[in-house]
Parts: sequence; C-alpha cells; structure tokens
Amino acid sequence: MRTFVSLICGTIFGFGLYISGMIDPQKVLGFLDIWAIAEGGWDPSLAFVMGGGLAVATPIFMFAKTRSEAVCGGDMGLPTNKSITPKLVLGGLLFGTGWGLVGYCPGPAISALAFGQTDTILFVVAMVVGMGGARAMRWNG
Repeated sequence: MRTFVSLICGTIFGFGLYISGMIDPQKVLGFLDIWAIAEGGWDPSLAFVMGGGLAVATPIFMFAKTRSEAVCGGDMGLPTNKSITPKLVLGGLLFGTGWGLVGYCPGPAISALAFGQTDTILFVVAMVVGMGGARAMRWNG
C-alpha cells in the first residue's frame, strides 16, 4: 500500500511541476533573474507556485508533526537537527548556484526526464555523480 500511495503522490507532484512550469529551465531562470525587474523581464509567476505549495504543505506538515507514525505506517522520519553547520551552508550555496546557473533543481529535473531532452539527461547524470561524490567524501562538517 505504501508503494502505491508513494507512486500516486509522486505522480501528482510531477504533474504539478509540469503544469506550473517548474520543469522549464527558462521559466525558472526568468524567475531567478531578479535583476531583470528594472527591464520588465522578471517572471514572478513561480513565486505564486511556491506560495501555493507552502499554503498546502504547511497545514499538512503541522498535522504530521503531531503523529508518531505515518498514515500508511512506518516512521515519520521528521528532521530534528536545527543546527546551521558549514556543511549545510556549503550545500545550500552549491544548490543555489546550480539552480541559478541551470534552472533545475532535483525534483523538476527528474520530472523533466520524461521529455528526454539531452540537457536534462546531462544535468541528472551530473547531479547523480555529484551526490555520489559527496557520499563518498562523507563530510563531517
């Protein structure tokens, strides 16, 4: 049952990324290019997508925090560490830099694989290699 629910949730998430335009790197880059505000070229539409996502996710997350077990069984696995570490800061900087340069973050990139574009495939391969490299290094920062 958990696998089926995960499949349904993942499909809805991927479809939402497609409908919202978050799998289009040019749309994402148009949103991230805040310097284009002065020229009238900034695309604020993804801010509404993110706001809508927060509006839906926040009450669900608050509900999840009250539970000791997931609805479909198993551990909730909610994060407990609230420390800001050099590892977290470096990871955030790398994530933001990659997102700003390419216009993809992991979820939308994986969703965009369905269209088979070469640049998307290269990004996902590079992402997996980077994740494997980070895992191999086992930073303790």
